Amino acid sequence: IKFDEGDPRDPQNFSYARKWAITLTCCVFAGITASSASSYSISYESMMQDLHCTQLQATVGLSLYVIGFGIVPLISSSFSEECGRRPLYIVSSALFMLAEVMNALAPNIQVVIVSRTLQGVFGSTGASLVGGSIADIWQPHERGVPMSLFAFSSIFSFGLGSVFGGLIATSPHLGWRWVQWVHVMISGAYVLDVILVMSETRSSIVLARIAKDTRKMTGDPRYRSSTEIDKPSMTSLIKTSCTRPLYFLLTEPVVQSFSLWSGFTWGVVYCLLESATTEFQSVYNFTVSETGLVFLSIIGLAANMYQETLYRKYFPTKGQEARLYMACVAAIVLPVSMFIYAWTSSPNIPWIVPLIALTAFMSGVFVIFQVSFLYLADCYGPYTSSAQAGQSLARNIMALVFPLFTQQMFAGMTYKWGLTLWALLSVVMAPTPWVFLFLGSKIRSHSKASRKILEAEQQQSDGDQTVVSSPTEERSMKV
Repeated sequence: IKFDEGDPRDPQNFSYARKWAITLTCCVFAGITASSASSYSISYESMMQDLHCTQLQATVGLSLYVIGFGIVPLISSSFSEECGRRPLYIVSSALFMLAEVMNALAPNIQVVIVSRTLQGVFGSTGASLVGGSIADIWQPHERGVPMSLFAFSSIFSFGLGSVFGGLIATSPHLGWRWVQWVHVMISGAYVLDVILVMSETRSSIVLARIAKDTRKMTGDPRYRSSTEIDKPSMTSLIKTSCTRPLYFLLTEPVVQSFSLWSGFTWGVVYCLLESATTEFQSVYNFTVSETGLVFLSIIGLAANMYQETLYRKYFPTKGQEARLYMACVAAIVLPVSMFIYAWTSSPNIPWIVPLIALTAFMSGVFVIFQVSFLYLADCYGPYTSSAQAGQSLARNIMALVFPLFTQQMFAGMTYKWGLTLWALLSVVMAPTPWVFLFLGSKIRSHSKASRKILEAEQQQSDGDQTVVSSPTEERSMKV
């Protein structure tokens, strides 16, 4: 059983209205999970007063939330092959909401830490599927704008969470618990949205259901989808999904380089989440709610839209590396903006100067976030989820570790020199996209995985066009 050309049941043949409804639904979940991280962090002060805990204990809640996004997708991705994406969205969003209820009712910091860990586990399960869901329904040349929206929903919501979290946490009648209750309300509305709007987007699951219905109607057991032939066990799926991302992370130069670069950048974002509030309050007398505004940035969305134009223009000559032009610009913007922020946070310099630097920095992060997803997707084809899972693991481990020593580092080095250190490290990593822009195809030619992908694509283009890629065939390509 496979799709006929133009079959409306094929997720890639959904109407544009349906595709955008699914895309927006997926991106909203990514936005909810991102805002949950920043709104929690900015409400530390209210929480510490209420629960009589230390800032380090509160920071552990943030760090354990982040680590869920790195580790859990290694296992949960297997369940999307077995059960489909829609059930995972429904279950994970509902459990994420219940974990937020647990957080809002927590009587002590220990319960907060447990609830934050559960939020990370359930939030990561759904949010990690967004990139795959977009790839399910959009052709490669159409994915730029949906992926820009995905990056925008994550980064902008990160700042938006700081804004509304600061406003609520500083209200004398509300406090940190109401930050969580507002999240519960939003998450509850989202659960209803995903039940009503979300469709199954994984082709293999749709085909398996069609085959099952056909067997039932005809009574002929010979009808099978490609995924039902030599179907591996769940244990085998979990083993593959856990080991292949680690294999890529340890052996593939593309995955290693972008994991290190994006991981460092993401770690610095969480350091700034820890430090910017304190710095703007002490230097410029900002309130908690006003400091949340420093993380809002929409310039990166415009940059990613322009990158899509560059991609269409240069893809015939540059191939996958046409994704990297704006990443090269971001590699320069990141250290420059960090240097400016480090050396201009002074009462003698207007607050708008470091704020502009932070805006430029967050815009650069925005670009890197999207490029890391799209470039790996273009390079690794059927192995995309594994490559992105490896990159996500490295990125979130750094986001886990960095906040744990941020306060101690800034206390010992001061904000100026601590941020200068990050800027210097950013300079060291700046050549990453430039190297791949000019040498990426040569580097990938030495990769065993990339060679197999190119061979598979060539065989597909030479043979009959198939609509569905089989996870069984993917696993049979030994890396």
